[in-house]
Amino acid sequence: QVQLVESGGGLVQAGDSLRLLCAASGRTLSPYAMGWFRQAPGKEREFVTAISPSSTFTYYADSVKGRFTISRDNAKNTVYLQMNSLKPEDTAIYSCAASLGSYRYTGGYRDWGQGTQVTVSS
Repeated sequence: QVQLVESGGGLVQAGDSLRLLCAASGRTLSPYAMGWFRQAPGKEREFVTAISPSSTFTYYADSVKGRFTISRDNAKNTVYLQMNSLKPEDTAIYSCAASLGSYRYTGGYRDWGQGTQVTVSS
């Protein structure tokens, strides 16, 4: 099992940017596909983006495509989520997760962080 800790959340205004970090410990992230998910108040958790183990492939939800960028540094055991042009509807708790399966299979993520709050005011 890999332990994940997110950071970088906060309160920003619409149009601003934030960079989230997901730091791993316990195991190297190298073999894992990594994903970011979010959950807004009163809503189910939804997929945001994912990246393959070697960063070759990425996958984005339509709602964030062109605004968010996922990246990873396996040497630092860290995954990043750069969020630009933030909107109030991006307000949610953002969690990172690890999977030994396909990065595109959202049901395969087994190890989760606690999440970091992102609030976007209008």
